[in-house]
Amino acid sequence: MATRAAFVVALILRSIYGGMNIVAKGAFDEGMSTSVFVLYRHAIAIPFLLPIAYMLERKTSPALTFKASLKLFVHALYGISGSINVYSIGLSYASATSSSAISNVLPVVAFFLAVLLRIESLNMKRFQGIVKVTGIVFCFAGVIVLAFYQGPEMKSFNHHRLLHQTSNSHATVIVHSVRTWLLGIFLMTLGTICWAFWTVLQGPILDAYPSKLLNTSLQIVFATIQSFFIALVVERDFSRWKLKLDISLIAVLYCTSCRVYLLPELDITCKSG
Repeated sequence: MATRAAFVVALILRSIYGGMNIVAKGAFDEGMSTSVFVLYRHAIAIPFLLPIAYMLERKTSPALTFKASLKLFVHALYGISGSINVYSIGLSYASATSSSAISNVLPVVAFFLAVLLRIESLNMKRFQGIVKVTGIVFCFAGVIVLAFYQGPEMKSFNHHRLLHQTSNSHATVIVHSVRTWLLGIFLMTLGTICWAFWTVLQGPILDAYPSKLLNTSLQIVFATIQSFFIALVVERDFSRWKLKLDISLIAVLYCTSCRVYLLPELDITCKSG
């Protein structure tokens, strides 16, 4: 029963991630800055996540030392603000389909990195080891097909004005060249690898500061600060920092709620199953 529940949770996770990729891609195609998108999705989460974490763990959390703070800052830099910024740029160059395909390889990359770091073991002399390697090969093969196949253009059936309130320069469907498409695939792959590193190294980070909610909340705070300075450097046009009542706002709110609140809980449920 627990195994079946784990598969159901994993399916829900993939569906939610797919929805995040779709709405984020829609926002980018309508002209939203990728760096501003990453900044807002983290900043909006802080007023909700940090007070809850403080109330639940203020009596049990250890003192936050400078060394632990530095580890959390660096961990957030490459695993949250860095990986999501790189991944978002790649998504703006490619498609939501290729993005979903690449994000699905995250568990495989995380397992591969865990084996390299000797956190996990892989015994090729046992049947389980052979099955794992076979699954990895098939997973990568499927991802390569989905990521690099650029199918025919499909026009949206949704003509609601709320989803299309940008200028004419961004109102049409964006067609990418092969070079731009490959760059997008590369950047999304790089972002996924950084994200996998973040996942694998969560264990040592929790050893450095064992309060789970405060650990995550502080990383979100650090990621917000980092994303702010990244956005200052990347996006100098401050008119693009303004959120409007269109798909950009929908994408920020949806991705924030799913990524920060729902997905960690589902991940914990899946792992415990």
